[in-house]
Amino acid sequence: MSEISTVAVDLHVKRYSDFDLLRIAKAVSQEYEGLITAYLVNVHIHACSAVGVVFGHLCPGPHQRLADGRLIRTSDIQSVTKEGRFWVLTTVNSKYVIATFRRDVGRRSLREFMRIAGDRYIPTPSRLQ
Repeated sequence: MSEISTVAVDLHVKRYSDFDLLRIAKAVSQEYEGLITAYLVNVHIHACSAVGVVFGHLCPGPHQRLADGRLIRTSDIQSVTKEGRFWVLTTVNSKYVIATFRRDVGRRSLREFMRIAGDRYIPTPSRLQ
């Protein structure tokens, strides 16, 4: 008798909650210094970069890799600032606004990153990339 195998497929596309949509609307309507690359929801910091769901990316790519609702891991964070009501992450080539944090770990991961990094740029160790 043959075994039945199942495969779980995750397309890395997430839906936005009503709260996410409200926060995105507020974030988009706010003025920022410089050009914003995209808005992120459900964010947490992992290995010196941000992981979250993208919205409004300026350049989603030829295969829509960065289209709305896709999971994204940014390049290394070079600075974190608070502009108005939102946190803004500047990475090597981009600038992201955090609209919402991942429940339970998001804000804590940002605080921990800022405590460790301070005002310095810390590249992700190669073993974590």
